[in-house]
Amino acid sequence: MFSVKIRLFVMNVILLHFQKSKLTIMLNLQSFVFNGFQENTYVLSDETKECVIIDPGCYTVAEQNQLANFIIENELKPVRLLNTHCHIDHILGNNFIAKKFNLGLEIHKEDLPVLLATTDYGHLYGFTVDPSPEPTRFIEADEIIRFGNTELEVRFTPGHAPGHVVFINHLERLVINGDVLFYNSIGRTDLPGGDLNTLLNSIKTQLFTLPDDYVVHTGHGPSTTIGNEKKYNPFVGENAS
Repeated sequence: MFSVKIRLFVMNVILLHFQKSKLTIMLNLQSFVFNGFQENTYVLSDETKECVIIDPGCYTVAEQNQLANFIIENELKPVRLLNTHCHIDHILGNNFIAKKFNLGLEIHKEDLPVLLATTDYGHLYGFTVDPSPEPTRFIEADEIIRFGNTELEVRFTPGHAPGHVVFINHLERLVINGDVLFYNSIGRTDLPGGDLNTLLNSIKTQLFTLPDDYVVHTGHGPSTTIGNEKKYNPFVGENAS
């Protein structure tokens, strides 16, 4: 009987350890569709309750409340504010989030001019722009962004914007991609700082080097996979002209 109790105790300890190990790799992704450009905003969190907010496009008070209430109601602790790039539709909520949760903004240095220009042209799209705070630090290519128990690899992907980056979580096999790659499409390159050949090279060298099953969470529209875009994307897939 004593040996049976020991075996049961050992099995319970192993099970508890296994459960804790599983918890340490749990990543939650919540997306929101904001503003007139139907931009996808992302909140990533893990079991520590720490979270990062990526590309807050919330423009109206209702949109701001939707994002803030989700964070508060789920008892999340925002620790980083990240932009994949700084086109107006991806930064409309930067100031609100920075003030609401006392966060510094992190972007790639090559997109600083893009960020600073948003107040000059916002009215052309019908926006009264709440100026974004300037960054408190610059994101570097190939660095690891950490929050809680989670790591995001940064890859530099210019072409749609000069300082565009993507964030990759290898454990969950996902990419927060901004406007580089879309479902059966690619980001536009006709905006200041855009360049088609640069964008295609970014996709081929920074995204298509990932395994086919990685899920790409885009800045607009539905998610896709690396494998789908390698095969079917008419601009950069295997049958692209």
